[in-house]
Amino acid sequence: MIKLIKLKKHFGSLRILENANYDISDGESLAIIGPSGCGKSTLLRLIIGLESLDSGAIKVDNLEVSRLSEEGLLDFRKKIGMVFQSSALFDSLNVFENVAFALREHAHLSEREITRVVKEKLSLVDLEGIENHLPSELSGGMQKRVSIARALAFNPKIILYDEPTTGLDPITSVNIEDLMLKLNRQLKVTSVIVTHVMQTVYRVASKVVMLHDGSFIDCGSPNDTKKIANPVVKKFITGGL
Repeated sequence: MIKLIKLKKHFGSLRILENANYDISDGESLAIIGPSGCGKSTLLRLIIGLESLDSGAIKVDNLEVSRLSEEGLLDFRKKIGMVFQSSALFDSLNVFENVAFALREHAHLSEREITRVVKEKLSLVDLEGIENHLPSELSGGMQKRVSIARALAFNPKIILYDEPTTGLDPITSVNIEDLMLKLNRQLKVTSVIVTHVMQTVYRVASKVVMLHDGSFIDCGSPNDTKKIANPVVKKFITGGL
């Protein structure tokens, strides 16, 4: 379980989080919605320990992230896969090297074992046989799949998705959503999905929460959001119509 407890995070006068509380259950597929700039991506970076809180606590399986040593934080991050909005692949490395990068840096594996893991993860995202391609030779959807394969390298219990379908065409978006659903069922992971794309929310999420004015508005299930009375959530979902 991920417990977000009285989170406070400011960037100067910009209030991102203010006494924000929320619990994410194991196996849940939680969509975090909200307008651009409200702090959704920052929240993911806080969960994985790439940003520090001003106050409050984030606990993952009773480990408090801010209290971990540098070594402890490295071990902790092996439990969490992060899929960045822009895919964040290394342009100068081919697909194999991108997926293998963290394994070579932080795992004591032979090259044979690394090759086995990389091929296994690429197979999970339906990308066999492209190990020698550079990211620039791939479509946006394929780059996203490589990014997901890299996030799976350490068999994480949690996957964080930052705007997984933004910038993709409708058909590719559906394919990525289908992949996310497959991984959630097959690997039994907890998924936390930051997005402003409501189609992705309706197709992938089991629960929805909105980040607004520094705190969380619990929206219930995706279907619940369609009839929610809260005017802030309603305006966001309908685009003000």
